[in-house]
Amino acid sequence: MFTLAELSLPIIAAPMAGGASTPELVAAVNAAGGLGYLPAGYRTAAAMVEQIGRVRELTDRPFGVNLFVPATTDPAALAGLPAYRAELRPEAEQWGVVLPERIPVDDEDWAAKIAALLADPVPVVSYTFGLPTRPEADALRAAGTAQVATVTSVAEARTAAALGVDALCVQGPEAGGHRGTHTTAAEPGSAGLLKLLAQVRAAVDLPLIAAGGLGDGAAIAAALGAGAASVQLGTAYLLADEAGTSAAHRAALADPAFTETVPTRAFTGRVARGLRNAFIDRHADHAPHAYPEVHHLTAPLRVAATKRADTQQMHLWAGTAYRQAQPGPAGETTARLWRAAQEHLGC
Repeated sequence: MFTLAELSLPIIAAPMAGGASTPELVAAVNAAGGLGYLPAGYRTAAAMVEQIGRVRELTDRPFGVNLFVPATTDPAALAGLPAYRAELRPEAEQWGVVLPERIPVDDEDWAAKIAALLADPVPVVSYTFGLPTRPEADALRAAGTAQVATVTSVAEARTAAALGVDALCVQGPEAGGHRGTHTTAAEPGSAGLLKLLAQVRAAVDLPLIAAGGLGDGAAIAAALGAGAASVQLGTAYLLADEAGTSAAHRAALADPAFTETVPTRAFTGRVARGLRNAFIDRHADHAPHAYPEVHHLTAPLRVAATKRADTQQMHLWAGTAYRQAQPGPAGETTARLWRAAQEHLGC
């Protein structure tokens, strides 16, 4: 079974669902000695299997697959959807899109994904937004798959450790994109990554992966010095040649008009960090804590905004270190970041 100690470099490319993480990005980071993650979130099981096949064509090194764990939305949160739909309708009409009136249940094709990963195991599976059942975790373990749980608190870390996962991805509030809280309604803690690492390290005896706001060698070295076995970076790879990041998103990351990132539920109902823009300012305080329902509700608006490259209406996920992201091949980015970290570690 794969372990983090097998990595040549303790650097992991985060699974960025929605298109940013590609098989080519996974393979490039793997070739540099790190670990690439293929996101299965927002994909069917069949699409996941297709992507896994592509990764295997590109690399013979270990790689990971990340799963979004489905959850049932609180009925009280669902009750807020009509009001949010009504709030969004004027801009939908402005841009000629139709908001869904009914949103079907979305379980992320979970059972089919688990079945596919048992039929044809991959080296690593990680979980975001929760944990598998014990029978599911036991079955994947028996298949030889290492399992990593994303946690945002000591309580989540203890629950994951009790399930028998092999490592924890400790995600601090600086991370771009969704916070991996195990319930949608949970308000993520504000303790910085290094403090959270120390708290989790004191509570559980598992290898830790540090994630959140790590954009340069100094930050990577600090996380490793705080007890992390490896680090996971997402925003640092958004400008990589192999990333599927849209042209508008790439431009926004370098646009001086965007001066900060903020956490918001406006786009999906879950807390996620992105570049602050007009959509967030208008709707940040109004989205119900309903995921994936809000995600599906706003999808037509987000698709239309991306097509017209309207960065004031798009979801521009980014962590706090977004200004440190640099364009270029992902392998070179991985090697550059590790050289810089070694300088700070005194290697």
